[in-house]
This record gives sequence, C-alpha cells and structure tokens, in this order.
Amino acid sequence: MQVTGMLHGAKVLQFVGFPTAEVLGPAATEEEIKGLIDRHGSVFIKPVFKGGIGKKGKSGLLGRATDVKGALREKERLYFVEHRVGNVTAKANGVTFEGAVPAEHEVYFSITDSTHFRAPTMTLTHRGGIAIEELDRSEVRQVPFDPLTGLKSFVVANALSELNAPHAIVSPLVQQLPKLWELFHNFGMTTLELNPIRMSPDRRGRLTPIACDFKCGFDRDDPRWQRLGLPAHLFAVDYSEFETEINELRTYQGQSDVYVINAAGTILAPTFGGGANSMVTEMLGDNAIISSDFGGNPPYEKMKAVARICFKHWLAQSNVLFIIGGKANNTDIFETFRAMADALREHFSKHGPSPLYLVVGRGGPNLVRGLGVLRDTADALGLPYRIFGFDSDMSEVVAYARQADQWMRAGGREQVAQSLNIAASLAAA
Repeated sequence: MQVTGMLHGAKVLQFVGFPTAEVLGPAATEEEIKGLIDRHGSVFIKPVFKGGIGKKGKSGLLGRATDVKGALREKERLYFVEHRVGNVTAKANGVTFEGAVPAEHEVYFSITDSTHFRAPTMTLTHRGGIAIEELDRSEVRQVPFDPLTGLKSFVVANALSELNAPHAIVSPLVQQLPKLWELFHNFGMTTLELNPIRMSPDRRGRLTPIACDFKCGFDRDDPRWQRLGLPAHLFAVDYSEFETEINELRTYQGQSDVYVINAAGTILAPTFGGGANSMVTEMLGDNAIISSDFGGNPPYEKMKAVARICFKHWLAQSNVLFIIGGKANNTDIFETFRAMADALREHFSKHGPSPLYLVVGRGGPNLVRGLGVLRDTADALGLPYRIFGFDSDMSEVVAYARQADQWMRAGGREQVAQSLNIAASLAAA
C-alpha cells in the first residue's frame, strides 16, 4: 500500500503541519491554473500513478509551463501516459499542477523500518532532487534511532553537521523534520520519503523547507492509516482477478498473502509460513503458479474459501497440488487440511475430476489427523499422492514435487486421466 505524489501527499503532511508546495488536482479549472501560475510564476505538471513507480523525471514525464495554454498541452500529454521501469508498467490516470518553489538548496529525507539496523532509520542529505543511489556515500547519512524516544532534533542536527551542510538550512530542518516521525509513527507507515525538500526563502530571507514530492508506504494490516481519510481507490492496484479475490479475505486471523508468479505454471503450491514460501518459490521457479503464505492459524471457513478460489482459478492446468509448510507452532493442521480437503471434494463435484498429483509436507499440532484427511480425500477422488511428515527435509519435499510435475508432463497426466475416466482433451488442459 503506497501513496506517491503531492496530490494526496500534501493532505497527509498537513496532519503534522509540514509545509508543502501548492497543488491542484486533475479537475482544476483554467482559472485555478492561471491563479497558480500568477502566484508562483510557473507550474509543474506531473502524472498521477497508482502505487509507486520511479524514474519519471528521467523519462520525460514531467512538464513545466508558464501559461495556461502550455499547462493544458502538458496535461493532454501526460494524463494517460504509460511508464515502464524494469518489468513494472504503470498507467497514469490524471495529473497534478504544482506551483514552482524557488530554492538554492534541495534536501532528501526519509524514514524507514531498517532491517539492517533493526530500528527506524533516518536517511538525510542536502544533495536532494536526484536519486539517492547516485550520490557518494560520504554525502548521505543513515542514522538509526530509538523508536521509544522518536526522531529528536539533535539527531537531525548531528547528521547535518557531519555532512557539512550549509549553515542557513540547518535550523529550519532541525525544527521541521522531527514532525515527520509523528506522521510515520502515528499512522502505520513503513516508509516515508520527501525528495526534494526545497529550501525556499521567505520575505525576510529565512529559509523554509517545502515538500515538493512525497512517497510513503503503509502496513496494510495496521488500521491506523485509515485515520488519514485517504480514498480507498488509492490502493487499488492492477491485481489479477485471482489476487483480488484472495486479498478480500484478509482478516485479523490468518494471512492470505498471494502473488501470481507464472500464470502458465503447472504446480499449485498453497504454502504456509514465510520461510517455507521463500524456499518453495525459489526452488520451484517458473513451474510455480503462485507465491503464497496462508499461515497464521486461519479458521476453517477462511481456509476453505482460500482453497476454493485457488482451485477455481488454477486446478484445471495444474499437474501437482503441492501443500507445503514448515513445522507450525500454533496452526491447527487438522482444521486447515480439513478445509482444503472439503474444498477439493466440492470442486471435483461441481467441475468434474482433474488429473492431479497430490504432494503434502507439513508439521505441527494435529498433524496426523490432518494428513489422514488429505489421504482419505485423495483415495476417495482416485488421485495419486505422496505425504511427508514433520521430520522430512523441506528441500527434498520440494524436489519431489518437481519430479512429480516432470512425471505428469511425461505422460503421467494422461495415465491419471485414464484412471479418472477423463477424456484425453481434458487431460491435456
């Protein structure tokens, strides 16, 4: 869950009174745009993307105009522009008009939950306005701090002193930047970045930090972000229909994290546990259809709904149903496996049998009862299966699932189809 740009960023920063550039949204009238130009001399026109995607300036996706005609021309160019960075493609839906902020100095500032320091960490440089990765490490300071005391003024002052920052920018930044910890901490953020903060002189020549671009990420399981009053559509990214259905099942109990790796894959691997997910995803590679973590002791009803959605979208093309997880501490294996077994029975009853090889590996409470349920279900449905207990090496279990997939590709699928009395055309689906 990310918010980028000043359209909503300016509203978020208002919660702590941090100064921002003046911003108009896509619905701004010509009179409003003219007034913005009259007040600031010129405006920047930026496309609005859902979620976060970088390198927009380098790709020419930033317009500037000194009159209304030029601003509207840039609006037409950027309103629905597509932007690609690596394997990520985003399509804009609207633009913002942002008043120009004159400044001699630009600052980069961010707060993140650092896995390196195991603490919230401030990143600061007075060489802002460019990608932080392009700067020499001597020009950037990363400072972890105690979350109990928060980001104190002396932390900012010491970092600026070590950077030999211009004296004129130190006092304004020391006064304003600690406010951003309140925003980060009180609204469930995982990252907060302002780049650039332009140090604009007021009428008396005193510099004021003005946020001119904004980026933040939220922990979607932390409800405090809802207090910001951000519109729900802001977090609606381009999920597949399958991912959307699964994500709707997110509750206080049990994860339902899922991502489609390869829509043409042949191993459907509902996985329990983050560590197991990492290993399974890496070892299965492109053969895996999804990457998932369905742990967290989900109740029967939720696990059955998750399994039903997985089977509806992917079972017809799957060679192997690979149910895998580490040794659980508090997940009731019987409940989760019973839910999956019932969902599999109902799917076969509704859509007909599908040639499938069942591979299971798990450990935890009520394991024997849970494995028994899956065994009985596989026997009843006429499916070949292999079951591994808690003392099995997970890497060997994953390797077995890959071997089962290879066997199914090499004629096993047709053999299973014949035993299920399925037509050859369906067997090759």
